[in-house]
Amino acid sequence: MMESGDQLTETVLLLAVPAAEPVVRQHRRELDRSAADGIPAHLTVVYPFKPLEEISEADHERLARIGREHVCLHVEGIRTAWFGDQVLFVEVKAPEEVHALTLDVASAFPEHPPYSGDVPLAQIVPHLTVGAGAPVAALRTAARAVDGALPFSQEVRAMELWAGPPVEGRAQPARWSRVRSYALGS
Repeated sequence: MMESGDQLTETVLLLAVPAAEPVVRQHRRELDRSAADGIPAHLTVVYPFKPLEEISEADHERLARIGREHVCLHVEGIRTAWFGDQVLFVEVKAPEEVHALTLDVASAFPEHPPYSGDVPLAQIVPHLTVGAGAPVAALRTAARAVDGALPFSQEVRAMELWAGPPVEGRAQPARWSRVRSYALGS
């Protein structure tokens, strides 16, 4: 049982993209706090998802079913792009399949919308974050380096559930880990 004041464990549903690591690893370590937490290069499906302590076996079964309903995804990182001047990301070719997966999870778990509902579902852009909230000059330097190393390409065969301490309100990295995988298209 949780004690008063304890925080629930945050989760994210993601598509890990190991093929992107040689292109973005160094920059993510310096510019993306999720990398310091141990989260691999990825495309976000839903963040934040349900707190880990609230995810039931029925939820896992629902996520597995959603995964089976989607084919393995071909992910190709093609160029860097920006959300404002605070978030540098790699744009993926043909993001529609990733977006469809996000919409299906959001539909199955409407009480936990992507980005806490701050971004309308139709406006969500599947992307691989390189850096966020870092000095603009550092992000621009990373953008030039990443653009020079692109493209990357890989088949993604699973959606993964990762969990760790809440991100908000802490300055130091804290380890996140993979909890479970849900195969795509099987």
